[in-house]
Amino acid sequence: QVQLVESGGGLVQAGGSLRLSCATSGRTFSRYGMGWFRQPPGKEREFVAAISWNGDNTYYADSVKGRFTISRDNTKNTVYLQMNSLKPEDTAVYYCAADSRKYSSGRYFDEKEYSYWGQGTQVTVSS
Repeated sequence: QVQLVESGGGLVQAGGSLRLSCATSGRTFSRYGMGWFRQPPGKEREFVAAISWNGDNTYYADSVKGRFTISRDNTKNTVYLQMNSLKPEDTAVYYCAADSRKYSSGRYFDEKEYSYWGQGTQVTVSS
């Protein structure tokens, strides 16, 4: 059974930084693409970033490009989201998601492309 557990959320002032982690278990982590999504208050869940199975390819929503960095450590079965220069509009519940296709490019921006999800972690950015 695949499990994803996010951590690292919290309250931060605008301009600050946070690093989210998503620890996975239940399968060979290194063979699958991963993604981060977020759901702002009162809005639908949206794509944030994605990474290919080997980390060679990364993709970002325009709203976070240049501020957020997705990375992975296949020795620790963990994917990260480094968030810098945070803005109040980044306030959301952040979810980690895992692809079910082996050796995928990770170029998937629709939540329907992902088979497994974490429980989410709250990020609140104060102005």
